[in-house]
Amino acid sequence: MKIAAEQIASVLGGEVVGDATIQVSTLAKIEEGQEGSISFLSNPKYVHHIYTTKASVVIVNKTFQPEYPVSTTMIKVDDAYKAFSKLLEYYNQVKLMKSGIEQPSVISEGAVYGEELYLGSFCYIGKNTKIGNNVKIYPNTFVGDNVIIGDNTILFAGARIYSETVIGNNCTVHAGVIIGSDGFGFAPNADGTYNKVPQIGNVIIEDNVEIGAGTTIDRATLGSTIIRKGVKLDNQIQVAHNVDIGENTVIASQSGVAGSTKIGKNCMIGGQVGIVGHLVIGDNVKIQAQSGVTKSLESNSAVQGSPALSHADFLRSYSHFRNLSKIAEDLEKVKKNVI
Repeated sequence: MKIAAEQIASVLGGEVVGDATIQVSTLAKIEEGQEGSISFLSNPKYVHHIYTTKASVVIVNKTFQPEYPVSTTMIKVDDAYKAFSKLLEYYNQVKLMKSGIEQPSVISEGAVYGEELYLGSFCYIGKNTKIGNNVKIYPNTFVGDNVIIGDNTILFAGARIYSETVIGNNCTVHAGVIIGSDGFGFAPNADGTYNKVPQIGNVIIEDNVEIGAGTTIDRATLGSTIIRKGVKLDNQIQVAHNVDIGENTVIASQSGVAGSTKIGKNCMIGGQVGIVGHLVIGDNVKIQAQSGVTKSLESNSAVQGSPALSHADFLRSYSHFRNLSKIAEDLEKVKKNVI
């Protein structure tokens, strides 16, 4: 899709300096800009690129005054970085602006949906499912029975939403996500075999949640696994049965949270973190990447390591670990002198 500089300026509340009718169709870094692309300049380190860029349009701050002739069309705004971010959001909205029901697809008996639904090819919608307005469901997606999906939510290709799941408004579920699969529950027998414990709960995803590709969220044994509003989950995360993740918490990729653990609000959890089951993690907790959390953590704490220590203790311990060989040598010398 091509769009003129003057149209972009109206979206961003900016002023065009140059050819207002010039059109662009792609976004690019300023140093990699080509004809037909739009870029931005906010960092002074990159000022020299504006004199050589081939981008057709560059968004700049109103305060920018070129020292040399500029061939590209400029759009002057209060904050170029924020304006470009707004343009990216606008571009993404336009790109995802689809509606209609493609075939083949299946909408089962009793399922209802709102206005502006997009349902891609080879999708399945289960019985009695309720889908809100402006929902986008991309091809090869499965939505089970009795699911509820709120307004403006996007399910990307290949997502699997098991029965009874509830997903709120303005959520994004990326490709390959599985929500509502069975929790890992087995009862051991005397002969070493296992009986499966039925998992009859569900998963509740509140509003404004984003779930990265390949992430799995298990249904509760009883009750609900809950991902509360504003949570952001990265790719390839495992959330076990009956976990409760508090508002606006963010978790980076390849982390795992074991069953029945409660995580508070506004926590920041790094990649490859492992959290054992039945813990309580307070609000505003920071857990560094690759930490192993084996005990509950108080609000406003920061931990690192495996098993996780307070961040300050970890740094002190690590400084000793780095000098372990020298410390051992010194101890050997002391032992010889004592003996």
